Amino acid sequence: MTTHPPPDAPTLPGRVVFDQRWCDLAFLHWPVEPREVEQFMPRGVRVDVWDDGLTYVGLIPFRMRRAGLGTGVPLPYLGTFLEWNVRLYSVDDAGRHGVVFRTLDATRLPVVAAANVGGVPYRWARIHAEQHDDEVTWRLRRVGRRGLTSQVRLRVGAPVEPTPLESFLVSRWGMHGSWRGRTVWVPNAHGRWPLQAAEVVTLDDQLVAAAGVRTAGPMLRPLWTAGVHSRFARPQRVR
Repeated sequence: MTTHPPPDAPTLPGRVVFDQRWCDLAFLHWPVEPREVEQFMPRGVRVDVWDDGLTYVGLIPFRMRRAGLGTGVPLPYLGTFLEWNVRLYSVDDAGRHGVVFRTLDATRLPVVAAANVGGVPYRWARIHAEQHDDEVTWRLRRVGRRGLTSQVRLRVGAPVEPTPLESFLVSRWGMHGSWRGRTVWVPNAHGRWPLQAAEVVTLDDQLVAAAGVRTAGPMLRPLWTAGVHSRFARPQRVR
């Protein structure tokens, strides 16, 4: 029987090791055939599939704010930056529904370097964000030979309640990843997203295709949120 993640975060196991705020975030999602992304799942983790037999890929730009170790003082400079990720959806045999990141782009090179050591696939990028009245614009250019780009402009609308599918995609309480040849689960907890409807004004993205993900249909309703306060516990071994 297919299970879905709970709408509210489970109790965070153990003490807080990271504390951060995810702000001014857009959720853009497309359907994907599960067989297309099976190879991107870590060992012991499988593609999380919705009731329609499809899984989804998310393109998500946002502002990271006040990130720090434990619940102490946020890191100066390094704790606040712009980020843009491409993510897939996963579940393990313990029933933990999470995300698997294909790529994460960030504007702080030391953060990128430290995350790569920990096995998280960060890339260094130039990212700019602007907001004028109800329109928000994000622009990205990855630093490096290929110089991949992405740009999205949204018109933000009224508050909305998520559909069951949208709740399935945004109610994720951890990430699956690989570290030193082992699969790990990194749990997190945060409040429910205060979601708003959004309309795409322009979208020109190279990141999803470059991550090896082929979409299987039109984009879902775009969503926007002012953000949440998130906390992470220690990684747990899956396999």
